[in-house]
Amino acid sequence: MAEDKKGLSYKARRRWSLVILLVGMPLYIVLAVTLTDWLRARNDGLPVVVELLIFIVLGLLWAFPFKFVFRGVGKEDPDADGS
Repeated sequence: MAEDKKGLSYKARRRWSLVILLVGMPLYIVLAVTLTDWLRARNDGLPVVVELLIFIVLGLLWAFPFKFVFRGVGKEDPDADGS
C-alpha cells in the first residue's frame, strides 16, 4: 500500500530551491537595495546603523517563508531505493 505523503517531494523541493536561489534571491536583493535607497532619499540620508539594521532584517526575512523548501535538500534523496 502506497503511503500518502503531504508536501513537496524531494525532487520538487530541489527544483524550487534552485528557482528561489537563482531567480528569487537576485530579485529580492534588488528590492532590498531599492527600498533602502528610497528610504535614504526620503529621509535625507540614513545613519549607517539604521541601514545595517535594515539589511540584517531583510537578509533574514527572506528565509522564513522558504524554510520548508530548503529543509533536507542537501541530503541524500529519502525516496530513492537503496539499490
